[in-house]
Amino acid sequence: MSGKRRILRLSAMAAAVLVLFMVPFSGAASGADGPVVKLSETQAGTGGSVTVSGTGWRSRTLLMLLVCGRATPARGVIGGTNSCANGDGRAVTTDAQGAFSRRLPVAEPPVPCPCVVHVATVTGARAEADAVLQVAGHPVAPLPAGQSMGRLAILSDTRLTGSSGVLTWFGAPPSRTLVFTVGNTGTSTIKDPVFQVGSAHGVFAPQWDDRQWQGTLAPGKKAEVRLPVELSAGAHGDYTVSLKYDGKILAAQPWGVGRPWGVTLFWILLCVVVPAALFRIGMAVVDRVRPRRPGSPRLTRALRLPRLPNPRGRTTEPAPTNPALPWFAPDSVPGDPAGRLSAPHTDSPTSPTTPTRKGRT
Repeated sequence: MSGKRRILRLSAMAAAVLVLFMVPFSGAASGADGPVVKLSETQAGTGGSVTVSGTGWRSRTLLMLLVCGRATPARGVIGGTNSCANGDGRAVTTDAQGAFSRRLPVAEPPVPCPCVVHVATVTGARAEADAVLQVAGHPVAPLPAGQSMGRLAILSDTRLTGSSGVLTWFGAPPSRTLVFTVGNTGTSTIKDPVFQVGSAHGVFAPQWDDRQWQGTLAPGKKAEVRLPVELSAGAHGDYTVSLKYDGKILAAQPWGVGRPWGVTLFWILLCVVVPAALFRIGMAVVDRVRPRRPGSPRLTRALRLPRLPNPRGRTTEPAPTNPALPWFAPDSVPGDPAGRLSAPHTDSPTSPTTPTRKGRT
């Protein structure tokens, strides 16, 4: 009996030591689970709302809450935010302990369920979590087939190559090429993978576009991938280009887009040239419609009579006329030989200046 008691005591002591060692590890595991999201209700209809609460997030972090379809907590949101009701999303900021609570309206996502409430960080390091939500009345469809055992991983820093041309300076869409190196860390070959490239301005959610890379990547191999990126016309400011594959964001690259100053120059020239042209046209119209005074150059040219040819076919030039004073006749100008006021007389050297009287002979 004493031997059995000794064995029982040793077993109890071993169990106690094992429990003491397991408690710290269980606490560390629970803390390593990352952010957690909980819902006040797991089922709701369109037009209703649920309370979304979470813990384990970074303090003072801006989060985005969305109702997304074609998603599960295990596989994430297939198709990215294009599968979410973005128009009815809500934003919330965590407190000092990394917790939050926010009321979220229930809206039908653009794709069938299964649906989740997707919570993700907007700024800073990427973190996300999902909670299952059944949207009453929304269609349900099976999820697409899972990916193969191949897994892609980014092996180098992403970079944007290319430059803007003259047309971009005048408002054409800015475009670049996203270059990065990926490696297949899985156990099967990946053929023609489809990436998602998103561009976001400021704190807004990115707009995702599918970009398929043509190629085959065997397990343990790597390859350089080049994907085109294009913004809308006239875009300028600070943008963030994100890369996603299989519902997970692999990288993010900042992009500072310059202002299209050519458009501003065009509007300035338009504001100067158009008023000047309208002023010139208005002055020409006024010059045409206003009445002309007699003796004006235009009226004199209009009233000038054409010259008539003489019978011999030669034109006669008008005889030049000398200008005359208005109070003298042409033939009575003072000092002119033809305009003397006294009777003409002859001065002869042989004629006597005084009369002679003849005497008696």
